[in-house]
Amino acid sequence: MGMHDEVPASAAAAAGPAAASATAGTGFGAQVAQGLQDLNQQLLASQVDLQRLAAGETANLHEVMVRLEESRIALQLALQVRNRALEAYQDVMRMQI
Repeated sequence: MGMHDEVPASAAAAAGPAAASATAGTGFGAQVAQGLQDLNQQLLASQVDLQRLAAGETANLHEVMVRLEESRIALQLALQVRNRALEAYQDVMRMQI
């Protein structure tokens, strides 16, 4: 429970008061959709970084590697959230009424 309390507070604090009021008014589905859009943008940016690295257009290899690792971790987090949600759904469907 503590983890769920901390995530919106930190996200709202980082985004500012306008985003905090917008987040409070949105549903879970909208937050998931926004999270997936953000993840997709991060993965696309990583792909562009890789293309620039392959073309020799990137001067700072360290920054590219850090962004790639951030993208990998964000993708792993999204997969784990999906797995947990699927397990919870399956548990609910197995419940006897």
